[in-house]
This record gives sequence, C-alpha cells and structure tokens, in this order.
Amino acid sequence: MTRQPAATRPLAGCLGQTLRQDIYAERDNPPFDRVCMDGIAIRSDALSGGLRQYALEATQPAGVPALTLANAAGAIEVMTGAMLPGGTDCVIPLEEYELIDRVASLKSNALGEPHRNVQRRGSDSRPGVPMLRAGVRLGAPEIAVVASAGLATVSVSRQPRFMVVSTGDELIEPGEPIAPHQVRRSNAYALVASLAAHGFEEVRTDHLLDDESMLRDRLARHLAQSDVLILSGGVSKGKFDFVPKVLKELGVEEVFYRVAQRPGMPMWFGVSSHGCAVFGLPGNPVATLVCLVRYVVPALIAAMGTRRTPPPPIALAVPILRGRPMASFVPVTVQYDDHGRQLAQPHQPNGSGDFLALAGTDGFIELPPQAAPYPAGFVATLHRW
Repeated sequence: MTRQPAATRPLAGCLGQTLRQDIYAERDNPPFDRVCMDGIAIRSDALSGGLRQYALEATQPAGVPALTLANAAGAIEVMTGAMLPGGTDCVIPLEEYELIDRVASLKSNALGEPHRNVQRRGSDSRPGVPMLRAGVRLGAPEIAVVASAGLATVSVSRQPRFMVVSTGDELIEPGEPIAPHQVRRSNAYALVASLAAHGFEEVRTDHLLDDESMLRDRLARHLAQSDVLILSGGVSKGKFDFVPKVLKELGVEEVFYRVAQRPGMPMWFGVSSHGCAVFGLPGNPVATLVCLVRYVVPALIAAMGTRRTPPPPIALAVPILRGRPMASFVPVTVQYDDHGRQLAQPHQPNGSGDFLALAGTDGFIELPPQAAPYPAGFVATLHRW
C-alpha cells in the first residue's frame, strides 16, 4: 500500500490518529518553577539555620503572578500548580506544620532542602526539542502533549476510504427473515468493528451476490471511490468464486494469491491502476478475521506512517499435541502463571467456520510449521484482536 497523505484536523478530532509532524514545546515546560504540593514556601537556608516558626506573609494561588517573600523568616502559603514565590526555594507540605494565628510551626519531621516539592522550570521539555515525533498514534496522553504545545490543529494521516464487501447468495442481514439454507452476514460486521478498534473511521459496506455482472458493476464503482477494498468470500477455487477473475478484468494487478497458512490459505491481494489496495479474504469467519488482523491491519498501519510495535512473544500454557505442515493461527486467551508471566491458553476452533470459538479470546498465536508437537512453554507470536 502507498503512504496516505497528511491532513489537518482540529485537536479534538485527533484521538487514535497518526501524527505526521513533530511536536515542539512552545516554551519551557513547566514555564516557571512550579509548586507541587499545597503548603508553605520558605527559604531552605532559614530552616537549615534552625528556624522552625514562620510568619505567614501572604497566599499564592495558582494562575496568578508570583509574589516575593519580604522577610527571610517569613513564609508564603502556596497551592499546587502555583508559581514559586520569589525569594523562596522549597515547599513544606501542610502535613508537616501547624498554622495558628498565621504562624506556621514546623513539626519534627519537616525537611527543607533546596527545591523540595518544586518542579524546576524546563525540567520536562524546552523549546526546540521534540516532545512527540511523527508516526505516533495519538492517545489521551499524546493529545495532552499536543495541547500543551498550544496547537489547536495538527497534521495527521488522512483516513483511508474503506469499502468492506461480503459476497455470497447465502448471506442474510441480521434482523431479516432467514431460511434454513441461509446464514447471517456476520463477517462484514466483524471487519468493520475491527477496523474501528484500530482507529479507522471511513468504512462503508456492501453485499454482492455470486453474480459476475453484479460483481463487475459494483466492484468497478467501489474501486473508483475507495482507497482500500476488503472482500470477504468469493476468492477460493469454487465454481462461483468469481472475485479474482472479475478483479483482473477491472485492471486490478494481482500481487499474490494463496498463502501457506491455516486458516486463510486462499487469501488474495492486488492493487488497482489508480492505487486502491484490494484484499480478498476467505469467507470462513475465523479465516476472515485472522487474515484481517495478521495482514490487513499491519499494512494499513504502515500506510498511515504509524510506528508499529512488533507483536510480542508468548509461551504456550499447555502443549499442542500435533505438528502443523504450514504456519497456523490458533485463538488464545492470555493467562498468568504464579510469577505473573503471560501464557497463551489455546482455544481450538472446530474448523475455520467456528466463529464462536473466537468469542472471549484475546487474539491468536502464530505457530511456525513443524512436524513435532508444540510443547508447553513453546514461544509463539501473539496477535491481539
């Protein structure tokens, strides 16, 4: 897939989006010596000189210019987030003194070393040094960083325009009457939900019958109007699997077809003449969702320019007693042993149509091909849904 162009969005609409610019502090952060606890601000050398009682001169709230201490034996009451008053260099928290008649008497455990409970100016960041780099996915902490830089808008990757297409005469929408020989159109809902969970918004869906003419007409329209076309079903070798043939007639160049894996061997990928990425996923529900997470989502993340963290390793909680002749994907729940280490508990489906086996799982592991069984403790790669 080609890299998505950048677009400017209001900051309030950037959650889950991929940053396309470096973010710099607009000034020192914090921009002043900042009080970190409610208490009194004093001179530390007065305390080290033996002074234990301080006359309260004033109160310094947050959000106002700094006051200045008038007397070395005095104190200024301060609130968390306030500017440190001039002439002071440490804050005694209110738990360490008693205030009677505007005189603060320090308790025996009160300490007053320089800069205690004070966050120094510029200790978090300074202008000219990036706080965030392009490629970061913006979560709540990152949104706060961008806001602290004073930016009301930010450059992010433009959302791809998706079309998710289910094929098959047997598919019936939820809520519609269903005959004994029909099945519910569930794959499309799973695909849309997964894309949304990964931060993708502009997703439309369509249902096409196993009819070459309909496929040719509607897929031509979808190819022209989409950046990413994801098909579920119609890509195998059956008599009514017309999708690869129709896509070729529409000028979509096949990049690969069939992958040595289970489930999901008959996966198809190609690119149209104007750059629309086309993923033909198998129609069996387990294979559909596994292939989306294993291949489509990583491709989309790369196209968005997002820095991707490699999927983590995880050990099997129990053995899988049969080897596999090709790479295989097994749904798992993540559990913890007595030492807090993560373990993968397999949930073997009854074939690639057993979508019920996926409910309640955390993702799937990827097992390499081997003739021998996979013992407990075997380390595999974990892909979370």
